[in-house]
Amino acid sequence: MSNTPTLQSFIAGRWIGSHGAQALRSAINGQSLAYTHEESLDFAESIAYARQQGVPALMALDFQQRAARLKALGKFLLERKEQLYALSHHSGATRADSWIDIEGGAGTLFAYASVGSRELPSGNVVHEGPAIPLGKTGKFAGTHILVPRGGVAVHINAFNFPIWGMLEKFAPSFLAGMPCIVKPATATSYLTEAAVRLMYESGLLPEGSLQLIIGSTGDLLDRLQGQDVVTFTGSADTAAKLRVNANLVRNSIPFNAEADSLNCAILAPDVTPDDEEFDLFVKEVAREMTVKAGQKCTAIRRAIVPARHIDAVAERLSARLAKIAVGDPSVEGVRMGALASHAQQADVAERLELLLQSSDLLFGAKDGFAPLGEGVAEGAFFAPTLLRSRDPHADGGAHDIEAFGPVSTLMAYDDIDEAVALAARGKGSLVSTLVTKDPLVAARVVPAAAAWHGRVHILDAEAAPESTGHGSPLPQLKHGGPGRAGGGEELGGLRAVKHYLQRTAVQGSPSMLMAVTGEYVRGARVVETEVHPFRRHFEDLQIGESLLTHRRTVTEADIVNFGCLSGDHFYMHFDEIAAKDSQFGKRIAHGYFVLSAAAGLFVSPGVGPVLANYGLDTLRFITPVGIGDTIQARLTCKRKIDQGKVSPKGEPQGVVAWDVEVTNQNDELVASYDILTLVVKREG
Repeated sequence: MSNTPTLQSFIAGRWIGSHGAQALRSAINGQSLAYTHEESLDFAESIAYARQQGVPALMALDFQQRAARLKALGKFLLERKEQLYALSHHSGATRADSWIDIEGGAGTLFAYASVGSRELPSGNVVHEGPAIPLGKTGKFAGTHILVPRGGVAVHINAFNFPIWGMLEKFAPSFLAGMPCIVKPATATSYLTEAAVRLMYESGLLPEGSLQLIIGSTGDLLDRLQGQDVVTFTGSADTAAKLRVNANLVRNSIPFNAEADSLNCAILAPDVTPDDEEFDLFVKEVAREMTVKAGQKCTAIRRAIVPARHIDAVAERLSARLAKIAVGDPSVEGVRMGALASHAQQADVAERLELLLQSSDLLFGAKDGFAPLGEGVAEGAFFAPTLLRSRDPHADGGAHDIEAFGPVSTLMAYDDIDEAVALAARGKGSLVSTLVTKDPLVAARVVPAAAAWHGRVHILDAEAAPESTGHGSPLPQLKHGGPGRAGGGEELGGLRAVKHYLQRTAVQGSPSMLMAVTGEYVRGARVVETEVHPFRRHFEDLQIGESLLTHRRTVTEADIVNFGCLSGDHFYMHFDEIAAKDSQFGKRIAHGYFVLSAAAGLFVSPGVGPVLANYGLDTLRFITPVGIGDTIQARLTCKRKIDQGKVSPKGEPQGVVAWDVEVTNQNDELVASYDILTLVVKREG
């Protein structure tokens, strides 16, 4: 034991653990890699530390600053990735498998850094507007805000992705200002511990923002409160036990589960063995059986194929599996490694025996399985195994039993409605794939399948070159599924951050709502000065600073000139007779002329702090503008976001959103939109 390290928990700002307990073995050769620690942990101290140190430290930063920390943290980990790859090898992972875990984890940090930078404000209040008038005179309104919960996020993770599994939960909760207590699965916790040590070495983590548990969670869940959150990834059985914890139920503590599910792939009836899509289906199933040795919550467990093609699928799939070299990933040519632990090896073997009660073995250990490498006899290897269900409509079998390894079951169907029904027999899954050439088939199948699957991956020859595949959750898209899959959601871009924020309705005067949200709300008191808002630097602009422009009367010449300039000669602008017969009863100006004319009213033309207009949001044309109408614009500073960026010339700059209201001579709203501009900061 003296030469084998003891893993340590990181609790309340210190590393705990010096006496070894459970031995963690290499999945490749069975040798001891590390021990869990014997010392018990004080979870009351851990939670108090997160509340008293972690929450204030995170709240001292705003969304934009936390996003910048995530980006820097991702870069730091990538610069030291080889340390993690060396350890990941012992989990049975190939280099490609480890890439998903290590570089995929860092990529998730980058993705959420980008989400925060693009979509979240400076400060710690998100305004989910627009505000809604609740009174007749506009003096009383309501809106929604999202704020950090002020609690602790407990993340309980699975063994298959010990780094990505941690970081895909850590990134959105950190961005939301919520300290994390991470509990990895024990079997591969040596890899999570190494990643956490690097994260703390970076100096980028605020005090108390991340704690690590090696071993049991003890009474941790019993000590949580209503502002806290629990997330879980793992088996459906364990999720079912945790979600009914008496304290979680009593305090209505959010519990998000992402559970292993019986995902499927459907080969549509329009695809024949001569089509490219047929081979794409076979490749996708084989890949999902062998990547991470099939130890993915998204792996294809059920391959649903037309009865007339099932023999052809079985033949091509078996031939493909026969070519996959299994063994020590350091041996050249090996494409599939071991299961993550010997316990997992025993569990998959037991589940396979249960599946064989209702299925026939088409390919498996009997077909020349011989792992490559030294010492592999003591490893946790398992042969790629392909089964065929004797009766896909019978209870049990692959609709209910999951062997969490390189095992998949073929199921035959006669028509597409039967295929959709078989897919639903999995009782809810994280992902399904539909392989088809026909858009009409996709239009028919996907809405029906969507009720039972968290993500639907449509694969054809067009998508194949860029497809990220059936089994790859992406930071931009929701990861989760109904029923057996846990009923929860992770990832999905900004959605994931919102899971860790509290949504609250706020009512009051527009001026009060503006003060709370940090954004201009129409109807609020504005600030009008003698200085044009476009002449102010980023720091000097006030939310609500406003300019009411002079007026302009629209003439027929304006419409004719704009039509000639733009090439837009739509009849509503030029045909007097047709326009009179329209719902407007007259010729009207181009909407984009109104925008251009409004810009001419409010723009300050000289060189100044405003660098560029890079877009419009929420544009609506409300009331048509006719010849002889007089328009006027109000430009108001709505929102300021400091992303910490500089211009190509090295000038520090921020983003300013301006609210624009264009009205006519009757004070009717003509056009409404937001302008986004880059504004220079003061020098020094």
